[in-house]
Order: sequence, then C-alpha cells, then structure tokens
Amino acid sequence: MAMAAAILSALAILILAVACSILSTYYLTPRRLRRVMEKQGVHGPIPRFLLGNLPDITALISKSTAADMPAVDHDIVGRLLPHYLLWSKIYGKRFVFWYGSEPRLCLTDADMIKEFLSSKCVQISGKSWLQLQGSKHFIGQGLLMSNGNKWLHQRHTVAPAFAGEKLKSQMGYMVECTKKTITALSAAAADTVDCEVEISEHLTRLTCDIISRTEFDSSYEKGKQIFHLLTRLQRLTAQSSRYLWIPASRFFPSKFRREIKSLKKQVDELLMEIIDGRREGMEIGRSLSYGRGLLGMLLAETTQKKAAFSYNLQLVMDECKTFFFAGHETSALLLTWTIMLLATNPGWQEKARAEVKLVCGGDPPAVDHLHKLNLLQMIINESLRLYPPASLLPRMAFKDTKLGDLEIPKGLSIWIPVLAIHHDEEIWGSDAHIFNPDRFLGRRSFAMSRHFLPFASGPRNCVGQAYAMMEAKVILAMLLASFSFTISKNYKHAPVNVLTLKPKYGVQVYLNPLRNC
Repeated sequence: MAMAAAILSALAILILAVACSILSTYYLTPRRLRRVMEKQGVHGPIPRFLLGNLPDITALISKSTAADMPAVDHDIVGRLLPHYLLWSKIYGKRFVFWYGSEPRLCLTDADMIKEFLSSKCVQISGKSWLQLQGSKHFIGQGLLMSNGNKWLHQRHTVAPAFAGEKLKSQMGYMVECTKKTITALSAAAADTVDCEVEISEHLTRLTCDIISRTEFDSSYEKGKQIFHLLTRLQRLTAQSSRYLWIPASRFFPSKFRREIKSLKKQVDELLMEIIDGRREGMEIGRSLSYGRGLLGMLLAETTQKKAAFSYNLQLVMDECKTFFFAGHETSALLLTWTIMLLATNPGWQEKARAEVKLVCGGDPPAVDHLHKLNLLQMIINESLRLYPPASLLPRMAFKDTKLGDLEIPKGLSIWIPVLAIHHDEEIWGSDAHIFNPDRFLGRRSFAMSRHFLPFASGPRNCVGQAYAMMEAKVILAMLLASFSFTISKNYKHAPVNVLTLKPKYGVQVYLNPLRNC
C-alpha cells in the first residue's frame, strides 16, 4: 500500500508540474509579454487561448488564395499576407500577434531590423522552440536552425564551401549542367505544337543537378530521390505548423506524424548511402580525402574531436538536408520567377539578351564575365524584390534587450515581413508593384538596399548568397542566349507560400530557339 501511495503521489506531483508548465507557457507568459508591449504602445489582435491568432490567419489566407489572380499582377501582399495588411491598418506597422502561443512583434523599421540582425544580437536571438519543433524532421539541426555558439561553429565550418576560389572551380559544373537542360528544353519544346514548356520543372531539375555535383559529388539520379522526398517533407512541414500550438501533440501517434517520420527516415538512409561511399573510399585508400565539396568538409569535421563542439553523423545529415533544400529550392524559385518576369516583359528580355551577347559573345559565361552582367544583376534583384523565396523572417529574443525605442522582453519573436517591406510604396515609390529593374541602378539602389532582404542581413545572412547569384547569372545568361520566351496563355498567376514562395501551377512559357543548342 505504501508503494502504491508513493507512486500515486509522484504521479500527482508530475501531473501538477506539467499543468503548471502548460499554464505558464500558454497563458501566464503570453499575458506578461502582451502587457509589456502594450505599456510601450504596441497593441494587436486579441489572442485565443492556445490557438493565438492562428485561426484568423488561416481564415484570411484561405479566403485570399481561394481563387487565382485574374491577371499577372505583382501586387501580391494582400494575397499572401492578408493578416499583415489588416492588422497594420488597425494597429499601425508595429503590432503583436500570436502564432499559437508564440508572441510575434511585426517589425518593418529598417534601422531596427538592421540592429536586430546585426552582430549585437546574433548571440541573444535565433530560432524559436516553435520553429525548431516544426523543422526537426525536415532539416533538423542544420545551420538554418541552430543558435548561439553552435550556429557560430557550423557557420565557420560550411562558409568555405561557398566562397572565393571554391566558387570559381564550380562554374564548369554549372555551365555543363545548363547545357544539358538547354538540350532537354529544346526537345520538350519540339514535342509540342506551340513550343510550350513548363519551365519550373526543368529549372528545379537543373539546380538539383548542380548542387548534387558541386557540393555532394553525387549524380542527379541520387539527388533526385532526396529532393523528391524533401519536397514532400516540405509540404507536410508547412501543414504541420498549424498544429504546433497543441501541448504535447507530438507525443500522440497519428497518420500525419507517422508519414513525416517515415519520409525523414528514407532521406536519412539515402544520405547515409552517399556518406558510407565516401568513408569507404577513405578507408580502403581509394581516395585521399572525403571530397572537395560541402559533404567532404563536413565528414572531415567528424574526425576533429573538439571540447566545445563537434559534428556527428546525424548533424552531417541535417546539414546536408539543409543545403540540399536551400541549395536548389531557393535558386530554382529565383530562376522561375525571373523567367516569368522576362516572359511578360519582352523589352527587358531583349535588353538582357543584348548585354549577354555583348559581354559573352557566343560563348557560355566565364568567371570574368559575371561582374560585367550589370543589367542581368538588376533584373535578378528586382525578381528577388517582387518574389523573395523566403517571404518572412522570424527570430526570437532569448534575453531582454533594447531595440531602438522599444524594450524587447525575453521570449518575444521579431517577425520581419520581407514581402511586405519589398512592396512598400513608401519605400519603393508608387511603382512598387511594377517590374522595374532600373530601381537598382546607382545611388537610388544604394539607399534602397537597407530595405532589400532576400538573403536576410547581418552575420546570419544566407551563407550561399554568392553561390546562388553566380548560379543564377550563369543559367539566365545561357537561357537568354539560347531562347526567346513569352508567357503562355495557359499560365495562371497564383503565388502561394509553402515555406517558400512558389507558383502554384508552375510557369508555362512558349520557347523559341535562337540557335542550335
């Protein structure tokens, strides 16, 4: 009896502790943070217990995206961020809303954003528990989701793979892979009566092939399997975000969570096949290193036993998933949206083609050509402004901090609506929703760069930014030299957010070959 009583007592204490934790996390702490911000004049919509403002956000987005846009119109903030438009009109551009139990301060002030993303705050801010839970089966603890000193070490490890001479050595792969895509596009166009091609599929395969070869020494076929699984994981991760507010929901089995875990297991198994091949080559002396790309660097790190931090195989796989995803997804979307913009703006397309011909002649671009393709860079920037692959940037404050005139309490997330900032008429002018690459010319461009955040900013900016820009210029230059393209009558303009900003139905264009490819 005494044993049973002791067990019941311990169980009661455990239940009470869990109840107190839930009460603190989902009610008391949110109320405290809300009061702190209200005292500073920052208000927002009333949150519901546990759910926060998620039902409102879901309803608004469901309504705004229920139908396709009637024409190619780049004014897409109301479609993708209707809650931002609604609440900023009611409460001003500073407001607090609740993503489940997580309070988020909407911030659009350029100086405050710069300060928050600077080295001053890099160690006291980062990814929140909610974000980490949402991505743990997708990209795990890779660089994108790490914080503090761990992030610092991971950033230091992977940065050399995307810089300097390493980038120059990868350009040959980019050219070779693009030549194969041009051949495939020519064949696909020839198979249709009006030469219509869904271009995003080809660009996704191309960027998949390039990242597989340059950073993982793997074939497209192996990379294709990984990308296919990661794409399904991406969709499920985006869907799962609406359930993360439920306390302890991750402990209860469901078909939804089982599918996510099953896909993660399959991705990890494929990555282990690649990793085992590298390790076996070293062990039997077939090769002197683990390879020159990112994977080789990561595997070399697993042999370095350091007191503070070291890579293990799971973290290597998480890093691989992060860069497999980011290395092809964002690049493919940048290229897809740029092709759509050029296909609907033939005058700019002809200007870009003329620049490519002047700089590169009849040859594929070389390293010393890239910095001369200034107009093409302006076009890429304008595409990133109108359609940034990552349309939102959330970071949580891990300590109380001062930001501009605001006291930011520990536990408050800063929500930076990149898409809304990129389309703000007060910043970019009355033509903010118009495709106009000239806005990135000269002094005006320098002044506006404070509000241009496609790769974030500060120490935690995108480590692969230079890689992505080089890849985009190479591919676009070669496509412009090989084809002229116009938008198809079958194209439906329907941007959607599935972690990244995508065209819902792809992008259909008519291709006209300009030369033998």
